[in-house]
Amino acid sequence: MNDSARIRRDLAAAALVLTSLLGLVSVALQPDFPAGHGARLAAIDHAGTTAVVSAVAFLLQQLPFIVAMLGLGHLLRSSAPRLSTTGVLLGCVGAFGHTVFAGMSMVYLLMATDASHRREFAALYARIESSPVMLFALLGLAGTVFGLLLMAVALFRTRVVPLWVPGLLVAFLVLEFAGSAVSTYASELAGACFLVAFATLAVHLHRMPVDAWRAPEPAERALADVPLS
Repeated sequence: MNDSARIRRDLAAAALVLTSLLGLVSVALQPDFPAGHGARLAAIDHAGTTAVVSAVAFLLQQLPFIVAMLGLGHLLRSSAPRLSTTGVLLGCVGAFGHTVFAGMSMVYLLMATDASHRREFAALYARIESSPVMLFALLGLAGTVFGLLLMAVALFRTRVVPLWVPGLLVAFLVLEFAGSAVSTYASELAGACFLVAFATLAVHLHRMPVDAWRAPEPAERALADVPLS
């Protein structure tokens, strides 16, 4: 039982580091996107391998992000059960929405390489972005933002880690989703904040006692231990 508990603890800690690393790689290699859809496809084609690595890293990021959120939910389950449970739920919903959006990005990568049909693909690109499919992108954005925000509030209230850790999570949200209007390096700085915050949380989780990660006793066994008289 201790072995399985240790695996859960170490897996959650590793997921925190992995998802933040993949996120930083994704934003660092993401090409600049012009306004027009045809120009965007041309920019993806011009970026070549870096655009592919960026898109694939974003797609792969979603699975460890779910594990990481579950790990944070376990960390905060006793001290902030409502905030952490809601945060985990929203985070998982956000990862689902982002996974669908990342799948669409895989299609854009293929469309970008066919310059002979770029006008047709640009029109299709525009139709996709004005279709209900983009609700998944909105779901990914809202779920991730509010899930991490609730986790930051829970970490701030419980003081299980230094206060600068939830502060970095809030800074990540501000820089990632509003900082681009101020600086072209906002996304990279946001990724760095995310990496430092999640790496610190990973160290904290890894140092937790193994017994804290043991599964609860089954209800049937618990009832069997209750004396009848």
